[in-house]
Amino acid sequence: MTTSTQAYGEPWYWDNRYSNEPGPFDWYQKYLTLAPIINLYVPPSHPVLVVGCGNSAFSEGMVVDGGYTDVVNIDISSVVIEAMKTKHQDCPQLKFMKMDVRDMSDFQSGSFGAVIDKGTLDSILCGNNSRQNATKMLEEIWS
Repeated sequence: MTTSTQAYGEPWYWDNRYSNEPGPFDWYQKYLTLAPIINLYVPPSHPVLVVGCGNSAFSEGMVVDGGYTDVVNIDISSVVIEAMKTKHQDCPQLKFMKMDVRDMSDFQSGSFGAVIDKGTLDSILCGNNSRQNATKMLEEIWS
């Protein structure tokens, strides 16, 4: 079966991908590459939200190399969230939650000092109703 980039916007695509490719994968850049910029604007004591965390080692790098103490990770894929919860069960600084970035009503406004997205917006823009979904994501992050 050939999968088009349109599938990047669909939850089933990510469940399948993480079931078939469980190894860590970082979209675009790893934490150490972006650390100077992140550290400049986000103190390690501030709670951070990483949207569309996938199975990236980025958040782990924030804790281990950057000294961040509260990194909450969300992803629409229950497969990857369960795998990451298991992998990082001994690291209380990392929290993983299954959540759709277009509805983050479980969080109070202003809960985080920073929100990091390395590829979720790109994925949403590949899916159906991309403009509506991208707008909803950005509104959720802003509030």
